[in-house]
Amino acid sequence: MKFVNRGGHLHLRRRVPKRFEDIEPREYIWISLKTNLESVARDKLDGVWGEMLEAWEAKLHGDTEDYDQRMAGAKELADVRGFRYLPSGQVARLPGKDFYARVLQTVRKDGTLDVREADALLGGVPKPEFTVTQALKEFWKLADDRTMGKSEDQIRRWRNPRIKAIANFVNVIGDQLVAEITADDMLDFREWWMDRIRTEGLTPNSANKDIIHLANVLRTVNKMKRLGLKLPLSDLAIKEGDKKTRPAFSTEWITGKLLAPGALDGLNAEARAILLGMVNTGYRPSEAASLVAAQIRLDHAVPHISIEGIGRQLKSQYSRRKIPLLGVSLEAFRAFPEGFPRYLDGAATLSATVNKFLRANGLLETPEHSMYSLRHSVEDRMLAAGVDERVRRDILGHRLDRERYGGGASLEMARDLLLPMAI
Repeated sequence: MKFVNRGGHLHLRRRVPKRFEDIEPREYIWISLKTNLESVARDKLDGVWGEMLEAWEAKLHGDTEDYDQRMAGAKELADVRGFRYLPSGQVARLPGKDFYARVLQTVRKDGTLDVREADALLGGVPKPEFTVTQALKEFWKLADDRTMGKSEDQIRRWRNPRIKAIANFVNVIGDQLVAEITADDMLDFREWWMDRIRTEGLTPNSANKDIIHLANVLRTVNKMKRLGLKLPLSDLAIKEGDKKTRPAFSTEWITGKLLAPGALDGLNAEARAILLGMVNTGYRPSEAASLVAAQIRLDHAVPHISIEGIGRQLKSQYSRRKIPLLGVSLEAFRAFPEGFPRYLDGAATLSATVNKFLRANGLLETPEHSMYSLRHSVEDRMLAAGVDERVRRDILGHRLDRERYGGGASLEMARDLLLPMAI
């Protein structure tokens, strides 16, 4: 190892590793140890050489057209140089001394600009551009935390409305760059929906959901990719009329029609059991469809089901609960103690199947009724039976409009309170 004194400092000549030839287009490089004492130079050599290798690795990492990799490489290189990566606008506002320190690092000894150094120290990584459909692809990666704990069916139902919203926008406006979406584009999309509402009898709710999902995708990509775009996504909602309240099945209709001998014989056994289970529990169809054997506790002193986030995500924190099984609901579950494998990942199919059957067989009390009306019936019957609001909300998995204290009613207490309204 032979050091050479150049300009008052000791230097050592080393070969540039072949893997960095494109980053450092020289066969050899002189390493300055910034000292004229050989003992100090020897001590500093490994550290200085290691920093050079680390910087070259960062440049190699950022030597790509992929935005994420290029940005990661730039941040890594900035860190090696002792700086924090800042966007170009922030770099330009730095005090003169700090700005000049960054600029000095970007200029090679021959006076040329090192582009990778400029990316890292002057915020030179260009922001990516996405079309609307490309933004959706990015969104799936950026929003993957939103699907944690969801079942495959829940993920499908979460994805589909966003896919539909993007497809509708592209069909009306075109697959243009997100950065070029104008307020007129969004108004045109809104007007397209207004035309459909007028001519096809669709509801404003359908349009508003589309607009919300579209905005959610674009805003997420804009934020997480730090694009800094001012997107014209506000004040687009279409006014809705009074929201219709889903009607409840009357007790007379349930006992006289739904539970009439042979009334449900044409419905497949699992769907029929879930429907009957709903009569006295008021669970959501999707909650019943996802039940597994461990959640159906028929040998307990109080037979019950336990709604938990097993293999799926609960609708809210209030959805986790235990519901006593009574009357026809208990008998239905005794036939299916292991759950309902046919609908384990098909809650939407379940509702469609049951509603189609009820409609075709004249088992809907009015055209506005549906399978879900049984859930409302349970609430009405609990209210009529004088069941406390806390218990009613705990049974149905609703939020309580005040702080919850204690553990609520025991299974025994809940069973006794529900017995008078059970069918």
